[in-house]
Amino acid sequence: MSNVVPRDGGRLIVLTAPLTETIDHAGYFIQMAMASLPIWMEFVLDSKYPKWRQVEHNEDGTARFMPAGVRLVEKSLLRQYRREDVVACFPDDLPRFIGANTRVVAVSTHNPLGVTFAAGVYTSIFGSSKMPINSHYARDLFSKIKTSPYRKNFKVIVGGSGGWQISQTDTYEELSVDCVVEGRSESADAMELFQKAICGEDLPRQIEARHPTTRDAILFPDSRTTFGVVEMTTGCGRRCQFCVPDLNPQIDLPKEKILASVRANVREGNKQISLATEDMFIWGQVQTGTPFFFPNREALLDLYSEIVNTPGVEQHVLSHCTIAPSVVDPLLIRKLSDLLLPKSPIHLPRLSTHPQKKALSPLIGLETGSVRMARQIMPSKGVPFSIDDWPSVVLEGLRILNQNNWFPVMTLIVGSPGETDQDVKDTLDLVYEMERRGLFAFLIPSIFTPLHDTRMENKKGVTETRQLTPLQWQLLMKCWKMNLRPGQYSWWGPMAWRIGSIIMWLYKLRKINGPNFTWPLWMFSGSISEKNLERMGKIYLGRPLKTKTRKELVASLRRNYWQYLRADNGDLPKGYTPPSPSTRAPKSVPVAS
Repeated sequence: MSNVVPRDGGRLIVLTAPLTETIDHAGYFIQMAMASLPIWMEFVLDSKYPKWRQVEHNEDGTARFMPAGVRLVEKSLLRQYRREDVVACFPDDLPRFIGANTRVVAVSTHNPLGVTFAAGVYTSIFGSSKMPINSHYARDLFSKIKTSPYRKNFKVIVGGSGGWQISQTDTYEELSVDCVVEGRSESADAMELFQKAICGEDLPRQIEARHPTTRDAILFPDSRTTFGVVEMTTGCGRRCQFCVPDLNPQIDLPKEKILASVRANVREGNKQISLATEDMFIWGQVQTGTPFFFPNREALLDLYSEIVNTPGVEQHVLSHCTIAPSVVDPLLIRKLSDLLLPKSPIHLPRLSTHPQKKALSPLIGLETGSVRMARQIMPSKGVPFSIDDWPSVVLEGLRILNQNNWFPVMTLIVGSPGETDQDVKDTLDLVYEMERRGLFAFLIPSIFTPLHDTRMENKKGVTETRQLTPLQWQLLMKCWKMNLRPGQYSWWGPMAWRIGSIIMWLYKLRKINGPNFTWPLWMFSGSISEKNLERMGKIYLGRPLKTKTRKELVASLRRNYWQYLRADNGDLPKGYTPPSPSTRAPKSVPVAS
């Protein structure tokens, strides 16, 4: 850090986050790239987004925008401390605010060591440095803190979704971290930790801060967040074994508080809003008489209508959702499209039928096309449909989404514990079936990561790219080959990929990733057709799938679920009769407060 000395002796509590996690002006896709590309490829981002490091400050030098997690910590602290005692700033501005009076520096980070789902696989593929760009900037931030001339005076507390990486690798001393917090800042546990730090007491290496159990206990930031993120729900309810957020209580948050936070973002100059959720479709249906996996259409349309029609909101971006609700209520998808497409900043000219070629791209977990693996790691992923029909649910849901200009980003897990070649073939069958049917999603495969506190944290699968089988490599490369289709507008685009892929393979990749990588890479390049590669016995071309239609899926539902079907969606099962008022489940209503 520089020798700048704060004029006021510094702030009592300083909040910050790595630069790569604070920016929002370049869009979501740069964040995804920073988590995946190794630091030596930073020049790619520099050429595409030459001004990505430029940030905005308030008049006092504090950060004009910060990740929602930082803002939540700030809001939690302001219940007990004065405004002038707490500051949120960018990493380069730490010398302006850390001084003799500083007792706590709190850092929020989601990938300090580069071991999240996507980061491990893609940085390994690309070369000798496995450190993703965002991890490089996280380490740069910790270095600034560690070399502060006032370091002995304050404690360093780390939170955010990446804190577990520090505790599991025991890098406390290396990063100069005193304590890692797992959980939410509203918790009394978290506030007690700050009090101890301010008093100069020793802190535990790690604490578990209890999650609020009621909607009223959850706080909303009243200042600008990165990407205009405003929390919508916690938890999910499907209980996938690899998922951390689903371990949280299933809560949908009050509409008026959501809207107040939206207005606060707009007031401070944010033109974009994104509602943070593990599944947008559960909002308005938690703790009602209707199972959460039958969406509350009226509540959702009411909420999103008010969001996008809030004065000053020019863009809206979807967060996470699940795919089964699109099969349950296709009319909801159509009506949401009418509301949200005009405010989407995403354009896909080769795919979208929207007049301005706009599209919606929520993040959806596909994870596997193998029914056997799905039963083991995510048996409730497709509710209300049976997990045995998972491929049908995915294909039918994607058909409905694509028809309404939803082209989701879908994650897959490669190398799960116990995954066999047949499981990979089953997933390839599903991917090839998407291609045959003309369906499209951005498929993002990544190597299994045993995340802390999940039911699979002690399981071991593939740990690095050299361990991948030829079929697993083919799955990775096939997904990325399909992802590139919408971007290859010109006659020279495919040729560039062919030549570039082969050059990279000859120069570096064949040594890094081993022999199993060779033929899938040739498939990706397009230099040899997939049919010829199959004839040579080098790849698996996938078998056609016979799957259920929406009507057949609806007919397969348990009889007691029929009462929740919406007649205006059609495809009603034989023998269906509308439930009488006396037997109908309690009506779901929009959540207002």
